[in-house]
Amino acid sequence: MSAVPTTDTGTHEPPDYRQVQSSAEFAELRRAHRSFAFPLTLGFLLWYLVYVLLSSYAGGFMATPVLGHLNVAFVLGIAQFATTFLIAWWYSRHAAAALDPKAEALKSRLEAGA
Repeated sequence: MSAVPTTDTGTHEPPDYRQVQSSAEFAELRRAHRSFAFPLTLGFLLWYLVYVLLSSYAGGFMATPVLGHLNVAFVLGIAQFATTFLIAWWYSRHAAAALDPKAEALKSRLEAGA
């Protein structure tokens, strides 16, 4: 069983993207994304910068043993990875709960008008 793609592109007109961009729905979608993504990105970049600065200028502190042969630098380095995965998971949940429904509603409205 194979599906052959159709070459019929249809006769519908593309959406008026300027109208969509100026709509209240799109503004709300953009606001929901930015209010989550920008602060989280800024926070992570600051956290990364602190790690780099500590590694460069606070060698004694970073060499402090925490548990056995593990030092502060190693723990903070692993925390960088953990933070990255945590942010990805958190964004995925936020997108599924707050962004995807708004985007789907906007898409449905555009497709209904086509």
